[in-house]
Amino acid sequence: MSRAPIRLGVLVSGRGSNLQAIIDASEARRIDAAVAIVMSDVPDAYALERARRHGIETAFVDPKGFDTREGFDAAVIDLLRKREIDLVCLAGFMRILSPHFVSEFRNRIMNIHPALLPAFPGLHVQRKALRHGAKLSGCTVHFVDEGTDTGPIIIQAVVPILDDDTEESLSARILAYEHQIYPRAIQLFAEGRLEVRGRRVLCHGVDASHLDAQRAWGAINP
Repeated sequence: MSRAPIRLGVLVSGRGSNLQAIIDASEARRIDAAVAIVMSDVPDAYALERARRHGIETAFVDPKGFDTREGFDAAVIDLLRKREIDLVCLAGFMRILSPHFVSEFRNRIMNIHPALLPAFPGLHVQRKALRHGAKLSGCTVHFVDEGTDTGPIIIQAVVPILDDDTEESLSARILAYEHQIYPRAIQLFAEGRLEVRGRRVLCHGVDASHLDAQRAWGAINP
Protein backbone atom coordinates (compact mmCIF):
# COMPACT_ATOMS: atom_id res chain seq x y z
CA MET A 1 0.00 0.00 0.00
CA SER A 2 1.45 3.37 -1.01
CA ARG A 3 1.97 5.92 1.75
CA ALA A 4 0.42 9.37 1.71
CA PRO A 5 3.04 12.03 0.95
CA ILE A 6 4.26 14.02 3.91
CA ARG A 7 3.53 17.74 3.90
CA LEU A 8 6.51 20.09 3.65
CA GLY A 9 6.76 23.70 4.73
CA VAL A 10 9.77 25.34 3.08
CA LEU A 11 11.26 28.54 4.51
CA VAL A 12 13.26 30.70 2.11
CA SER A 13 14.96 34.08 1.82
CA GLY A 14 16.54 34.04 -1.64
CA ARG A 15 16.49 32.47 -5.07
CA GLY A 16 15.45 28.99 -3.94
CA SER A 17 17.49 26.56 -6.04
CA ASN A 18 17.19 23.90 -3.32
CA LEU A 19 13.46 24.58 -3.17
CA GLN A 20 13.33 23.89 -6.91
CA ALA A 21 15.19 20.61 -6.43
CA ILE A 22 12.64 19.57 -3.80
CA ILE A 23 9.69 20.56 -6.00
CA ASP A 24 11.17 18.69 -8.98
CA ALA A 25 11.75 15.55 -6.90
CA SER A 26 8.19 15.74 -5.55
CA GLU A 27 6.58 16.22 -8.94
CA ALA A 28 8.65 13.36 -10.39
CA ARG A 29 7.52 11.20 -7.44
CA ARG A 30 11.09 10.51 -6.41
CA ILE A 31 10.12 11.51 -2.88
CA ASP A 32 6.96 10.77 -0.90
CA ALA A 33 6.52 14.43 -0.05
CA ALA A 34 4.66 17.48 -1.33
CA VAL A 35 5.42 21.14 -0.69
CA ALA A 36 2.32 22.52 1.03
CA ILE A 37 3.56 26.08 1.55
CA VAL A 38 6.62 28.23 0.89
CA MET A 39 7.16 31.06 3.37
CA SER A 40 9.67 33.90 3.06
CA ASP A 41 10.85 36.75 5.24
CA VAL A 42 11.75 38.67 2.05
CA PRO A 43 8.81 39.93 -0.03
CA ASP A 44 10.48 39.68 -3.43
CA ALA A 45 12.47 36.47 -2.90
CA TYR A 46 12.65 34.65 -6.24
CA ALA A 47 11.87 31.39 -4.42
CA LEU A 48 8.29 32.61 -4.00
CA GLU A 49 7.97 32.98 -7.76
CA ARG A 50 9.31 29.44 -8.21
CA ALA A 51 6.58 28.16 -5.90
CA ARG A 52 3.82 30.12 -7.63
CA ARG A 53 4.81 28.65 -10.99
CA HIS A 54 4.02 25.21 -9.56
CA GLY A 55 0.74 26.23 -7.96
CA ILE A 56 2.14 26.08 -4.43
CA GLU A 57 0.79 28.37 -1.73
CA THR A 58 3.17 31.15 -0.70
CA ALA A 59 3.32 33.53 2.23
CA PHE A 60 5.41 36.54 3.22
CA VAL A 61 5.80 37.17 6.93
CA ASP A 62 7.43 40.54 7.58
CA PRO A 63 9.93 40.41 10.48
CA LYS A 64 9.55 44.20 10.86
CA GLY A 65 5.99 43.64 12.05
CA PHE A 66 7.18 42.01 15.28
CA ASP A 67 9.01 43.40 18.28
CA THR A 68 10.90 40.17 18.97
CA ARG A 69 12.29 37.16 17.12
CA GLU A 70 9.98 35.00 19.20
CA GLY A 71 6.95 36.95 17.97
CA PHE A 72 7.95 36.41 14.35
CA ASP A 73 8.57 32.72 14.98
CA ALA A 74 5.20 32.32 16.71
CA ALA A 75 3.48 33.66 13.59
CA VAL A 76 5.40 31.25 11.36
CA ILE A 77 4.66 28.33 13.69
CA ASP A 78 0.96 29.15 13.52
CA LEU A 79 1.15 29.30 9.71
CA LEU A 80 2.78 25.87 9.55
CA ARG A 81 0.54 24.22 12.11
CA LYS A 82 -2.63 25.37 10.34
CA ARG A 83 -1.36 23.60 7.22
CA GLU A 84 -0.50 20.42 9.14
CA ILE A 85 3.16 20.48 8.14
CA ASP A 86 5.07 17.27 8.86
CA LEU A 87 8.58 18.51 8.05
CA VAL A 88 10.01 22.03 7.93
CA CYS A 89 12.77 22.52 5.34
CA LEU A 90 15.07 25.52 5.46
CA ALA A 91 16.26 26.39 1.94
CA GLY A 92 18.42 29.48 2.15
CA PHE A 93 16.41 30.88 5.07
CA MET A 94 18.63 33.59 6.52
CA ARG A 95 17.21 33.80 10.03
CA ILE A 96 18.17 31.94 13.20
CA LEU A 97 15.20 30.07 14.60
CA SER A 98 14.31 30.69 18.24
CA PRO A 99 14.53 27.85 20.78
CA HIS A 100 10.71 27.90 20.93
CA PHE A 101 10.46 27.24 17.18
CA VAL A 102 12.96 24.38 17.44
CA SER A 103 11.10 22.82 20.36
CA GLU A 104 7.79 23.00 18.50
CA PHE A 105 9.24 20.95 15.60
CA ARG A 106 11.95 18.97 17.37
CA ASN A 107 13.73 16.66 14.88
CA ARG A 108 11.29 17.85 12.21
CA ILE A 109 13.33 20.79 10.86
CA MET A 110 16.01 20.17 8.23
CA ASN A 111 18.63 22.53 6.89
CA ILE A 112 21.24 22.23 4.13
CA HIS A 113 24.67 23.74 4.66
CA PRO A 114 27.34 24.09 1.92
CA ALA A 115 30.22 22.59 3.93
CA LEU A 116 31.12 19.38 5.71
CA LEU A 117 29.89 20.15 9.20
CA PRO A 118 31.08 20.48 11.89
CA ALA A 119 33.79 22.23 9.84
CA PHE A 120 33.04 25.76 8.63
CA PRO A 121 29.63 26.65 10.06
CA GLY A 122 28.06 30.03 9.39
CA LEU A 123 28.53 32.15 6.26
CA HIS A 124 31.15 32.38 3.46
CA VAL A 125 32.11 28.74 3.98
CA GLN A 126 33.80 28.13 0.63
CA ARG A 127 35.99 31.17 1.23
CA LYS A 128 36.94 29.75 4.63
CA ALA A 129 37.73 26.33 3.17
CA LEU A 130 39.98 27.80 0.48
CA ARG A 131 41.79 30.07 2.94
CA HIS A 132 42.43 27.12 5.24
CA GLY A 133 43.83 25.02 2.42
CA ALA A 134 41.26 22.28 2.89
CA LYS A 135 41.43 19.41 0.40
CA LEU A 136 37.79 18.38 0.72
CA SER A 137 34.55 20.27 1.06
CA GLY A 138 30.94 19.36 0.39
CA CYS A 139 27.50 19.83 1.88
CA THR A 140 25.48 18.61 4.83
CA VAL A 141 21.81 18.07 5.56
CA HIS A 142 21.17 18.19 9.29
CA PHE A 143 18.36 18.50 11.78
CA VAL A 144 18.15 21.97 13.29
CA ASP A 145 18.80 22.48 16.98
CA GLU A 146 19.21 25.62 19.09
CA GLY A 147 22.71 26.33 17.77
CA THR A 148 23.97 27.61 14.42
CA ASP A 149 24.66 24.66 12.08
CA THR A 150 25.16 22.39 15.09
CA GLY A 151 22.27 19.93 14.75
CA PRO A 152 22.60 16.16 14.20
CA ILE A 153 23.94 15.30 10.75
CA ILE A 154 21.70 13.26 8.42
CA ILE A 155 23.64 13.02 5.17
CA GLN A 156 26.72 14.56 3.57
CA ALA A 157 28.30 14.76 0.13
CA VAL A 158 32.06 15.05 -0.24
CA VAL A 159 33.44 17.35 -2.97
CA PRO A 160 37.21 17.59 -3.62
CA ILE A 161 38.73 21.05 -3.72
CA LEU A 162 40.76 21.57 -6.90
CA ASP A 163 43.99 23.54 -7.05
CA ASP A 164 42.46 26.17 -9.31
CA ASP A 165 39.15 26.46 -7.48
CA THR A 166 37.68 29.85 -6.73
CA GLU A 167 34.95 30.54 -4.25
CA GLU A 168 32.48 30.66 -7.15
CA SER A 169 33.59 27.44 -8.87
CA LEU A 170 33.64 25.47 -5.64
CA SER A 171 30.22 26.81 -4.66
CA ALA A 172 28.77 25.79 -8.03
CA ARG A 173 30.07 22.20 -7.77
CA ILE A 174 28.83 21.85 -4.23
CA LEU A 175 25.39 23.18 -5.18
CA ALA A 176 24.90 20.32 -7.64
CA TYR A 177 25.23 17.87 -4.72
CA GLU A 178 23.00 19.92 -2.46
CA HIS A 179 20.26 19.29 -5.01
CA GLN A 180 20.87 15.55 -4.69
CA ILE A 181 21.16 15.04 -0.98
CA TYR A 182 18.37 17.31 0.26
CA PRO A 183 15.60 15.33 -1.49
CA ARG A 184 17.31 12.11 -0.38
CA ALA A 185 17.23 13.21 3.26
CA ILE A 186 13.56 14.16 2.93
CA GLN A 187 12.76 10.73 1.51
CA LEU A 188 14.55 9.01 4.39
CA PHE A 189 12.40 11.04 6.78
CA ALA A 190 9.23 10.24 4.82
CA GLU A 191 10.03 6.53 5.01
CA GLY A 192 10.53 6.74 8.78
CA ARG A 193 14.14 5.59 8.50
CA LEU A 194 15.77 8.36 10.58
CA GLU A 195 16.38 7.97 14.30
CA VAL A 196 18.16 10.62 16.36
CA ARG A 197 20.35 9.28 19.15
CA GLY A 198 22.11 12.14 20.84
CA ARG A 199 24.50 13.63 18.27
CA ARG A 200 23.97 10.79 15.78
CA VAL A 201 21.28 10.18 13.17
CA LEU A 202 20.82 6.51 12.30
CA CYS A 203 19.52 5.70 8.80
CA HIS A 204 17.77 2.39 9.25
CA GLY A 205 17.74 -0.06 6.38
CA VAL A 206 19.89 1.97 4.00
CA ASP A 207 23.47 3.17 3.76
CA ALA A 208 22.74 6.75 2.77
CA SER A 209 24.73 8.93 5.13
CA HIS A 210 27.47 9.78 2.62
CA LEU A 211 27.70 10.57 -1.08
CA ASP A 212 31.13 10.39 -2.69
CA ALA A 213 31.14 13.20 -5.24
CA GLN A 214 34.06 11.74 -7.18
CA ARG A 215 32.07 8.57 -7.92
CA ALA A 216 28.78 10.39 -8.46
CA TRP A 217 30.13 13.21 -10.63
CA GLY A 218 29.37 11.33 -13.85
CA ALA A 219 25.74 10.92 -12.82
CA ILE A 220 25.36 14.70 -12.71
CA ASN A 221 27.49 15.48 -15.75
CA PRO A 222 27.20 12.55 -18.18
